[in-house]
Amino acid sequence: MNPGDVNLQQLLEQAQLMQQQLVSAQQELNDAQIEGSAGGGMVTAVVNGSGELLELKIDPSVIDAGDAQDTADTIADLVIAAVRDAVRAAGDLQQEKLGPLAQGLGGGGLGQLPGF
Repeated sequence: MNPGDVNLQQLLEQAQLMQQQLVSAQQELNDAQIEGSAGGGMVTAVVNGSGELLELKIDPSVIDAGDAQDTADTIADLVIAAVRDAVRAAGDLQQEKLGPLAQGLGGGGLGQLPGF
């Protein structure tokens, strides 16, 4: 074997290991539950590591029966903020779990592979 030759067996083993790590990281993300909140915790959103909304909680104290429109607008704003907070945290978790794997692909990330 010449110094410039590629060891295909070693390359295949590395690719299999990376695939196993990727599957494991994706499963961890799917199983993760990340909470975001807004309004000092009056609204909380729970998403999985992929950013899928799993649960939404609204504290009853947010509801003002005397002003339904204002209450609806406030709740809508708080829901949006809580979901954004949770999705941002899920993005951070994705980076933590998948970032090292992308580095293993030559440092360019998945964007340099066909189809990603």
